[in-house]
Amino acid sequence: MGDLAKDINSKFENNRIKALLNIIYTANWITSCQNEFFKDFGISPQQYNILRILKGAAIPLNVQTIKDRMLERAPNATRLMDKLCAKELIERIPSEFDRRVVQISITSKGLDLLKSIPSNFNKDLLKNLNENEAKQLSDLLDKMR
Repeated sequence: MGDLAKDINSKFENNRIKALLNIIYTANWITSCQNEFFKDFGISPQQYNILRILKGAAIPLNVQTIKDRMLERAPNATRLMDKLCAKELIERIPSEFDRRVVQISITSKGLDLLKSIPSNFNKDLLKNLNENEAKQLSDLLDKMR
């Protein structure tokens, strides 16, 4: 089992500071694990999130709606979508009424990529928590925000 104090060779002024630093450290660990996992699929975790949003919506969405639904508020969402477009995983659909408005839709290639990604890829990140502990952690994080 991990111990933040040992992992970063540090002592903490109090448990609140330790908890905050532990959240940041753990978030970075999760990001690193996910970056490594998605590398094999040629996308980033943020791009995966965009694909999942579009699949779940079942209709084309505008860029702002996608940004609002993202787990990580990426200021570079447009650039992420440019890369997905270049890979033909999503497509831009211009509005017939307003050339400034563009809808984003997932392509069949994007849907196929999502099907190839195991749905339980995050399972190992939580393997040390039982269902009650996972709920407690989630509740505490909600309370913190």
